[in-house]
Amino acid sequence: MEIDYTNIKVIGFDADDTLWVNETYFRDAELAFAKLMAPYETANKIDQELFKRQIENLPLYGYGIKGFILSMVEIAMELSNNSVDIETIDSILNIGKDMLNKPVNLLDGVEEVLQTLSLKYRLIVVTKGDLLDQERKLEKSGLMHYFHHIEVVSDKQEANYSKLLNHLDVKPSEFLMIGNSLKSDILPLINIKARAIHIPFHTTWIHEQVTASRQDHNKYETISSLLDVLPILDKTRKTKFKTLKNDI
Repeated sequence: MEIDYTNIKVIGFDADDTLWVNETYFRDAELAFAKLMAPYETANKIDQELFKRQIENLPLYGYGIKGFILSMVEIAMELSNNSVDIETIDSILNIGKDMLNKPVNLLDGVEEVLQTLSLKYRLIVVTKGDLLDQERKLEKSGLMHYFHHIEVVSDKQEANYSKLLNHLDVKPSEFLMIGNSLKSDILPLINIKARAIHIPFHTTWIHEQVTASRQDHNKYETISSLLDVLPILDKTRKTKFKTLKNDI
């Protein structure tokens, strides 16, 4: 089924792993944490316990690096039966600080795509996580001037998107979301009758993965690069122009 983008006026972009690299840093941090905790448990067990604690802590800490750091500290205390030394805790904090100080590495084609689309559409960022950290990354990215609006939300559920679109006075049929997470960036939009384009990143947090039964591929497109968005939307605009021309 061909998806119709002719009514799109506003395009939303996820930030982490859509505009720039993010999840890779978490995987590296998990490996570093497992090495620190090796005297107490196996790497697989440490990884499992850390993931479980992150999910348990989401209602308290939300998404982002700071909540991740606190979860690492909690697991270090738990696995060591509260015997972990202060040097190890300091090393855990340094893992988090290193993550917060990482450079913002843009993914291929990001600036070209934003520059092109900003001439034809209103662009916004819709991301979740720690407000201060996301603002820092946006500032470092050099992309701020392309966006009409920046929205950092606590979660990406249908209600969050509906509230945002109401605030922007945009109908769901006029909105397109582009992101790497089926769970957060694609399926909620499909459910509220908006459009969505999926660009998978090479690694995805387990919490963001969805089962095959929820992947209704007929209602959204999956592309391999952000650059692929341009010909898709260009084709739509040409088709719309041709239709208007024939109606004259």
